Parts: sequence; structure tokens; C-alpha cells
Amino acid sequence: MGMLVILLVAASFAITMAIIPAAIRRLEEKGIVATDYYKKDLRKVPTRGGVALLCVVTFMLSSAMLAQHLWHTRLVTKADLVSTLVVMMFGIFGALDDSMDIHRGLKIVFPFFLALPLTLTTNTTVMPLPLVGGVDLGVFYLYLIVPLYVMVVANLVNMHSGFNGLACGLSIILMATLLVKVMMSGGDFFMLSCMLGAALGFFWYNKYPSRIFLGNVGSFLLGAALGAAIVIHGFLVSGFIMLIPHTVNFLMYVYWRVMHRLHPDDERWKIVKFGRVRDDGTLEVPNSLTLKWALPYRRRMTEKQTVLAMYALTIPFCVAAVFIPY
Repeated sequence: MGMLVILLVAASFAITMAIIPAAIRRLEEKGIVATDYYKKDLRKVPTRGGVALLCVVTFMLSSAMLAQHLWHTRLVTKADLVSTLVVMMFGIFGALDDSMDIHRGLKIVFPFFLALPLTLTTNTTVMPLPLVGGVDLGVFYLYLIVPLYVMVVANLVNMHSGFNGLACGLSIILMATLLVKVMMSGGDFFMLSCMLGAALGFFWYNKYPSRIFLGNVGSFLLGAALGAAIVIHGFLVSGFIMLIPHTVNFLMYVYWRVMHRLHPDDERWKIVKFGRVRDDGTLEVPNSLTLKWALPYRRRMTEKQTVLAMYALTIPFCVAAVFIPY
């Protein structure tokens, strides 16, 4: 199992590393770029690079299915197949959002239905609760908890982004943690291995200073991979622990929106999307109402330092999650 995981991660990594330079050139030629507001020169960076991740995962699945047919070897389980297809659907939805700017309400709700096929591979209806034990929720677990969990995770990953390498780097940390847990429990590893390898390859070009951005297609793809791996293996509690920083970021944002709605004329609650860079290279952010802005609002920090701080904040929660079996 360990050797096969390494091979899948390495293959996905190598393919992604090979195709991203061509993707960068193509996106630049087509003018599919976004402004990097945290650079003094406000450079234009190719975006929607997550399409490359979608292509890699599709290729890996097709190749594995072909190899499985030709050599009669078991590479892809039913759970792997369904979860990979769900991840691909989330990626396509993200690509549509990048192209059409889907309404925020639909962006939040529609992924619920994209995650419903995961109920075909969920073998339990018991909701694990610390100190209480398992509670059998029956069909409510299958048709409410499972798709809702994936939908929430995908949106959490999509929201906790905005700096070079932030969303991709955090997703790598989370996926690596989940893969360790999956290997310890003997679970289904194909989708997670391919996604981790592809994300590692993409990160080389996405880390500071980014040469390509994920776009919504990439963040939804990564978020769906995390959510699907969590629910398929029953890691709902440990998954929640890992995602505490993402959840805190979401709650901070909700508080900000509520206060803006209550006090629309107060500058403190004005809705702004980006900060800027000072002459000394440190970040000047509008407020401390998202997790990634909290530290640079209180002390002078560069973008790279802030991203590393977000990694450091997530790692302890991931370490703790490794030792939680459910």
C-alpha cells in the first residue's frame, strides 16, 4: 500500500510539474489573468490554474481504470471512483463560477447536490460524537450530513485564500494528514494520493511569488477532495479539528457581514476585498476581520510571513487530528 501511494503521489506530481508551464503560457495568451494586489507593481498573474489539477486527476483516474481492465489488478475501489468523480464535478462547478461569476447563494447551496453521490459509498449512518459515542442518524446522515459536510469544507477552503500559496499550501497540509490517517486505517487512498501529488506540483508555481493562481476551480477541487476523504472514511470529528482555523476564518467573515448589515455607513465594517503593500514590503490590510488579516493588522508582516503563520497555525490541529480515530 505504501509503495503504491508513493507512486501515485509521484506520478501526479510529475505530470502537474510538466504541464503547468504550458498552462501559464496559454492563460497569458488568452488574457485569463488576475491582479496580484499584494505586489507593488500590481502584476497580472494567470488564473484558473486549477483546471490543470482537474486534468491531472481525470488522467490519473482514466489511466488507473484502463490498467485495472488490462492487467486485472485492483487500483480503484468503488469509493475511489465515486469520490474522484464528485471531486471532478466540484472542479467543473468552480470553472463555471470562474467564467460566469455564479451568485453567492447558489455557490454555497448547489455543491450540496454535487456531493450526494458519496452516499453510495458511505457504509455507516452513525455520527461519532466525543464523550457521547455514536448516534445512528439513519437516512439523515446519508442525505444530509454527508453532502452538507463536503459542501461546507469546499466553501471553507474557497474562502480561506487570497495570498500566494495560502489555499494550496493549507490544502496540502490537510491532505497529507488525511492520507496518513487513511494509511493507518487501511482505507481508500487513490483519490487522495492523486490530489496530493497534483497539489504539490501546483504549489511549486503557486507559492510566493505566485506564477499562477488556483481560481475557484482549484479551490473547489481541493475542498471537495478534503471533504470527500473525510466523510468516506468517517473522520468527521478529526476533520472538524483539522479545519478549526478555516472555520474560525468563516465565523469572522460572517461576523463582519452581519456588522456591515447592521451598520452600513460605518467605515469599520465596510466590505473590502483586498489590502495593499507598503513601501517596506509589509501588508496594509483594512481590518482584522478575516484570519489571514488578523496578524498583519496588528503587526508589520510580509505576505510570505503571513502565509507561513497560517501554515503554522493549522499544523498543530492536524497533528492532534492524527490521534483521533473518528
